[in-house]
Amino acid sequence: MDLSTPRQRREFLRNHYGQTWRESVTSWKRVSSSLAGEKPDRVPFDFWAVPEVYDSLKQYLGVKNVLEVEELLGSDCRRVTADYTGPAPRKNPDGSYIDRWGTHRREVEHSWGGAYQEYARFPLAEAETSGDIRNWPGWPRPEHWDYSRLPEKIANINRKTRYHIRVELGGIFELSWGLYGLENFLIGLIEKPEIPCAIMDRFTELFLALAGRALKVAADRIDIIYTYDDIGMQNNLLMSQAMWQKYILPRHRKLNKFIKQYPVKIMYHSCGAIYPLIPALISEMEIDILNPLQPRASGMDMKKIKESFGSRLAFHGGIDLQQTMPRGSTREVQQEAESRCRILGSGGGYICAPAHHLQSDTPLENIIALYTARREI
Repeated sequence: MDLSTPRQRREFLRNHYGQTWRESVTSWKRVSSSLAGEKPDRVPFDFWAVPEVYDSLKQYLGVKNVLEVEELLGSDCRRVTADYTGPAPRKNPDGSYIDRWGTHRREVEHSWGGAYQEYARFPLAEAETSGDIRNWPGWPRPEHWDYSRLPEKIANINRKTRYHIRVELGGIFELSWGLYGLENFLIGLIEKPEIPCAIMDRFTELFLALAGRALKVAADRIDIIYTYDDIGMQNNLLMSQAMWQKYILPRHRKLNKFIKQYPVKIMYHSCGAIYPLIPALISEMEIDILNPLQPRASGMDMKKIKESFGSRLAFHGGIDLQQTMPRGSTREVQQEAESRCRILGSGGGYICAPAHHLQSDTPLENIIALYTARREI
């Protein structure tokens, strides 16, 4: 089929899964059934990408906004965010800035177009006591986020059909070390744990407050609360299981216990080789959905994960961003997607998606291939 024009590309997508609002089974029902461990009419899909990819797709498909992109790709899930009303990022003379979390970053352009934000310095690196942490004036506050318009935003998303709605909170460990420095943080957990623990406690309390605000105004419209912490590397964990269980797990458990008072699912994200932690993520952290299943990380064998944990846990992600999406052929992309759907989607319990935000080195043809791969098992 000729896909040389935006109109032809839109028509191609519509002829596959790009008209979800016309189907008898809503996206919400499809995802909800899958997460309940029931076999849906087909495997639900989700889309997430860096802003540069959204911009490229809008031009490639000839559409005006993000919702149209997600609609054409047949994504069954949507994300909704609060209005940030706190202090604007504070710019420094060197071009770096202080973001809404209090972290100090600078933008770095990469060779394939676009940019990423790396840490410029760590504002709490010189803190000597937990009092220094508590008294730091740069802490983000719950009132910096306004959740009052969430119902209106969700209604706008669902104007044609009902989608599965996700609200993101943040990462307790990840944002905490971003203020102190990763090396300092890990050493501190051994030598002086009161300092990294004081930082994590502040973020835990912040996310408890934000979760409460979101769920108070829209608990009946929100389906997933999403939290994250990258605790894995390519071949191992960032820390010992014992250290994770002593310091990181209890704070997520506290947050999740609060969230579990509401009728929502909890999706937790960690890249890397986290297979050894999955039993505790289920039984102690009480998550419902594990993301992103980084397929090339050590031990993250999809078949083994599904067989071992699929009766107690649902999965989101699984499509490789290290090789298949940026460098594979369109056929290889579709073969991988169909394999993931067969293995992880067997009997429900899976949302197919990239194993992180699609990056701007991903050919647009491969994105189209992913979202037109066969979803029926």
